[in-house]
Amino acid sequence: MLDLRKKRKSIEVGHFEAWLTEGRGSFHFENLSWLRATLEFLFGISGLVRPGERNALSHRLSHHRLVFPGLPAHFDGFRILHLSDLHIDALAGLAESICTTIEDLHYDLCVLTGDYRFEIYGPYHSAQHGLEKLLATIRAPYGVVGVLGNHDFGEIVPWLEERGVTMLLNGSYEVHRDGQSIWIAGVDDPHYYGCDDLDGALQEVPPEAFKILAVHSPELYREAEQRGISLYLCGHTHAGQIRLPWIGPLMVNARCPRRMAAGLWRFGGMSGFTSAGAGSSMVPVRFGCPPEVTLIELRVSG
Repeated sequence: MLDLRKKRKSIEVGHFEAWLTEGRGSFHFENLSWLRATLEFLFGISGLVRPGERNALSHRLSHHRLVFPGLPAHFDGFRILHLSDLHIDALAGLAESICTTIEDLHYDLCVLTGDYRFEIYGPYHSAQHGLEKLLATIRAPYGVVGVLGNHDFGEIVPWLEERGVTMLLNGSYEVHRDGQSIWIAGVDDPHYYGCDDLDGALQEVPPEAFKILAVHSPELYREAEQRGISLYLCGHTHAGQIRLPWIGPLMVNARCPRRMAAGLWRFGGMSGFTSAGAGSSMVPVRFGCPPEVTLIELRVSG
């Protein structure tokens, strides 16, 4: 279960102080206020703000078919809409762009992997209108599940659950289809707060079950593979958000191999997907790295 005290402490004493007392105690570029101010200044004087904002509102749909030998037969063709790093109040029109991208899609389940708002502190009011609009657009017959990211406090959990999102705070969710089932496990943010409890999330999941893990960042890849996770869905990195030709992302902000910072990857017997994110962080611009909405289609091997 989520220790709400850790999340609430961020409001009481400030995000940075909460990290020092409750988090993992490692350095994170994205939490440096001076770096954000510097980037805003540089983009401003270069005239790149408007092009970058247009890019940040130009969503692409990526569709991936993944084959699994252990997938129950009745889940062959099961589709998951994966949305990560919404930061939905970062730009005017962002919620509308995401909604337009998903409104005609067909999927069975929606998985949200955290970072619902732009700021890392303060109330959620500015994000709630966009989230309301998005959740009203999502039509997932098998439900909507979500986890928290490093921009999120526990106080958003009841608000999301009132709107139909099953929040997996180191917990699990069984999806039934024609007498068979798969399990979605979800852990709290491992990147900044260090509130993740993978063993707790899997406590009620049968060992032989087909298991999908929803987590904000790719940083639990080793632990997940060791516990028999078949599919790892995450985000956080924004795939760099700004990618240069021949160089790639300038920064990914995750303790994982660089190949796991974007798109499909494998580790041992586990498949993983790291979303480029539907929103933008620090400065709401993108270059060489469009925002992403993803459909994951599960298929049975053979």
